[in-house]
Amino acid sequence: MKDIQETLNNIFQYVDNGDDISKVLIALGIFIGFLVISKVLTKYIFRLLSKVASKTESILDDEVLNAFKKPLKTFFVILGAYLAILYISQNPRLNLFITQVFRSSIIVLIAKGLYDLEGTYSVLHDKMKTKFNLKTNTILKPFITKILRFITITIAVAMIAIEFGFDVNGFLAGLGLGGLAFALAAQETLADVFGGIVIITDKPFDIGDWVVTADVEGTVEDINFRSTRIRTFAQALVTVPNSKLVDQPIVNNSRRGIRRITFKLGIRYDTPAAKIRTSIDKIYEMLKNHPRVDKKTIFVKLDEFNDSSIDIFIYFFTNTSVWVEYLDIKQDVNFRILEILEEEGVGIAFPSRSLYFNNKIDLENINSEDK
Repeated sequence: MKDIQETLNNIFQYVDNGDDISKVLIALGIFIGFLVISKVLTKYIFRLLSKVASKTESILDDEVLNAFKKPLKTFFVILGAYLAILYISQNPRLNLFITQVFRSSIIVLIAKGLYDLEGTYSVLHDKMKTKFNLKTNTILKPFITKILRFITITIAVAMIAIEFGFDVNGFLAGLGLGGLAFALAAQETLADVFGGIVIITDKPFDIGDWVVTADVEGTVEDINFRSTRIRTFAQALVTVPNSKLVDQPIVNNSRRGIRRITFKLGIRYDTPAAKIRTSIDKIYEMLKNHPRVDKKTIFVKLDEFNDSSIDIFIYFFTNTSVWVEYLDIKQDVNFRILEILEEEGVGIAFPSRSLYFNNKIDLENINSEDK
């Protein structure tokens, strides 16, 4: 404070005595010049750079310009004040202090630009969404932003402390001890958080997927860093801690993209073999030409002679795993099979039993006795 007061007294002395007033005017001119540069740079040069950046495919340059526009404008103002004070001041100790303040200001401005840049989701988070194919980008946005901003602020504070000669080893050690104490106090919560990170990065499932675990089956409604919410088919909402979810097998039915349909079609024993063969061929062709049936695996075969029916084995896959669409396809296929059987005059068998007698029954004697 004494150095600053001494410099102010020197400035007032220059003005009062008329001595070296030109030096004060030059310093003031330096400051005003940098103010003008700051305004011109912001208005014209940034406008030009923005036009150039808008023509590029990447939006990273646009985000960088927006984030560092105000810090760069402020930098020229601070630079003008710094050079003006150095021009007037004759005190080496004050010059050293002003230099430390100036360099610390640069650190703050850079940190401010990075802080704002880390809050823009269009660059970092969209790239992560594309790379990891995530629908959970809304979860990653605030989490990654907070981590990056915390790191930025921590580094900036440490660099400013070093600039003024402070020992930051104790500060960093304190952060480590604090983090250790927090970790010990919240082991289960941290386990859930790391489980959430595993789910988001490893992608065993995503929002909207149909999953089956040892404890629950349903559609994933929400994923956060502590738990996953699954809506069962009975419309119950089950919240599962992530730490438990990542430690058990997870079947993701939505990822297979297809769903199996298989059954046996029983027809009557009195059906001629030619009609059975024709029906099998027509059912196969129908499935092969069906727009919603996967063409890779289709089986329509005469399978076995059952107790009361001749069984045709039908096996194929739909080209979707969405349950409602699956049911619609299954219904449509069943109706088409019924139409084929009607065209061929083939009846569907039902459970029945035939009785055979070794001795011929005399119905006339039975009728006469009844009379």
